[in-house]
Amino acid sequence: MPKTFLKTYGFLAAMLLAIAAGCVTGALWPGASALEPLGTVFVNLMFCLVVPLVFCSLASSVANMRTLRRAGKILGVTLAVFVVTGLLAGALMLLVMRVFPPVPVPWTDAAAGAVDEQATLSTLLVNFFTVSDFASLLSRRAMLPLIVFSLLFGFGVSLAGGAETLTAKALSDLTRCLMKVVTLVTWYAPVAFFGFFASLVATYGAQITQAYGRAMLAYYPLCLLYAAVAFPLYARFGGGREGVRVMLRHILRPAVTALGTCSSIATIPTNLDAAEDSGVPHDVAELVLPLGATMHMDGSSFSCVLKAAFLFGVFGVPFAGIGTYARVLLVAVFSSVAMSGIPGGGYIGEYIVCTLFFPEHMAIAYPIAVTIGNLVDPPATMINAAGDYVVTFIVSRFTEGRDWLKNAQAAE
Repeated sequence: MPKTFLKTYGFLAAMLLAIAAGCVTGALWPGASALEPLGTVFVNLMFCLVVPLVFCSLASSVANMRTLRRAGKILGVTLAVFVVTGLLAGALMLLVMRVFPPVPVPWTDAAAGAVDEQATLSTLLVNFFTVSDFASLLSRRAMLPLIVFSLLFGFGVSLAGGAETLTAKALSDLTRCLMKVVTLVTWYAPVAFFGFFASLVATYGAQITQAYGRAMLAYYPLCLLYAAVAFPLYARFGGGREGVRVMLRHILRPAVTALGTCSSIATIPTNLDAAEDSGVPHDVAELVLPLGATMHMDGSSFSCVLKAAFLFGVFGVPFAGIGTYARVLLVAVFSSVAMSGIPGGGYIGEYIVCTLFFPEHMAIAYPIAVTIGNLVDPPATMINAAGDYVVTFIVSRFTEGRDWLKNAQAAE
């Protein structure tokens, strides 16, 4: 058990210890701002990797996708449910952030000159998805247009032969190689975050500890509330009154496994067992659960909104307005559904938040967003993985009919 715990949480613990050590160093040594280059190295390395990684991994996943007719129906319903639940989760966190902002007072030096002029909604929509020249796609500032192009390229490869083409195989191979590079860079992260937070605390002082504490105070209770209220509602909608009872009887296994492993992927076997014991059709469970482990992240939708609200507060930008809320929700849903399917998608989702709202302050914004992601990882994984099991009830209703659970119980 100790070895398993260390394997699961060892690197996260090292990251948190490095952050704590950096905060102490910054508090005791005013000259700790000189350590900032340690963090800048990590940020720059990730900047260099993010463009080829997004293109290769996303295009590869689409190019190698294979589905039959029924699987296509299940897949369509599944993706729709993922989007709806992600949107609801993001909207709920948005409401919490309005009532309880994580950073009510801007960080003094960071706020200076941080407010950019807001573009019109039509301009934002155009820039959200497209660029005027292919060369512009190769910039980290065009992340969403790059994602759109990657999807289109992947569909083109799929239409040209899919997984059997040399292009699809090359994209898969490139993705594996790039992920190895990401792994190498990630091992440096504790050193980078030590330097970054030492510099940050030396510059901004006690505001940092207070802000992160407020953020966690909002996030952790919300996850528990969501699991206690939303999951039974989803089960009631998917399986009727009996669905709530069945869900409550089986959901503890995947929830505990997710907390213990801190991995949605590692929770797939437990989720499959829980779904089978609940009467979920075998083919529904086998498609929804593996897909949900990489593409259904309500906890990530929570954290995306939290990161955006946190950064708005840090830089003194008003977190208000329908346009701002719409963009934040769009990125939250996209991060929880589309980006989570990409290896390293957490870092990329955080990257999108920073480039979309604070492109001129990436050196500060990106490490802050990554840190929040690390702090909320355990409860977020629990919401993500346990939510996959609950979604099988909803998908079963749309593919098998309203009485699927009664029929499954009658057949036993």
